[in-house]
Amino acid sequence: MRYAIVIEKAQGNYSAYVPDLPGCITTGKTLAEVEKNMTEAIAFHLEGLQQEGLQPSKQRLGQIEWLKSSNEASFNSQF
Repeated sequence: MRYAIVIEKAQGNYSAYVPDLPGCITTGKTLAEVEKNMTEAIAFHLEGLQQEGLQPSKQRLGQIEWLKSSNEASFNSQF
């Protein structure tokens, strides 16, 4: 199964979470590191659910879209 992740840039690193897996979060110094860490975090999270006899919640995100602001100059969408 594929999961959408949200990656946010902080002052000295990146953080990420999975909206469909509450509590599944990670950080990394680079985008590559946070993506690697998130792959491991998802596997660990799903393993924990399985050990507890629980099923992951159904995916809530049906589609992800990027929207442009009407005041585009005030936003920078790149990390």
